[in-house]
Amino acid sequence: MTMKLHCFGESGHSYKAALTLQMMRQDWEPVFIDFFNGGVRSDDYRKLNVMGEAPLLIDGDKTLSQSGVIQQYLVDKTGLMGGAREDKYEVLRWILWDNHKLSSQAGVARFLLNFLPEEKRPAEAIGFIQGRLMGALKVLNEHLDGRDWLVGDGISIADLTCCGYLFYDEPFGFVRADWPNIDAWLTRISDQPGWKHPYDLMQRAYQG
Repeated sequence: MTMKLHCFGESGHSYKAALTLQMMRQDWEPVFIDFFNGGVRSDDYRKLNVMGEAPLLIDGDKTLSQSGVIQQYLVDKTGLMGGAREDKYEVLRWILWDNHKLSSQAGVARFLLNFLPEEKRPAEAIGFIQGRLMGALKVLNEHLDGRDWLVGDGISIADLTCCGYLFYDEPFGFVRADWPNIDAWLTRISDQPGWKHPYDLMQRAYQG
């Protein structure tokens, strides 16, 4: 049965789930959410996901939200990209860190700088968020020094969560060339079979 991922192209969290599905070569299809016109706030969507967020995965009678949960579900379903058994909690540690420290800052900065009218962009808030983003990128870049992957000897969902916002082209404060270890790591990820850019996996919602 084809899994359905409710998502939209601009969502880095949706991309984490979509990329995991794609690189695991699962039978799935994207279901477009018209985010900028209130798609996640509609009554029909709230019936599926009371949290009103993207992504949302439907696999038969199983409905899951939150990208990290979806990624772990896919690891459990396929046996792929979970890392070695002894690394389970290290993988989880990076997923939780990413959602709190990296993607949270990158996602908000990118939204404010690219999807709000210029006159409505809160300069002080953006500066604060970008400062926190730089701190997270420093942690990531230093951890990748001398490593190919975040955890263990192969690509895992730890890598596929932390890269979620870093393949987007819209400016938000991240410049790959400034972070050589991250840059090389992103290249290793994009060289993997099945990798695709977010806008090649999911439909864009923003029409501005």
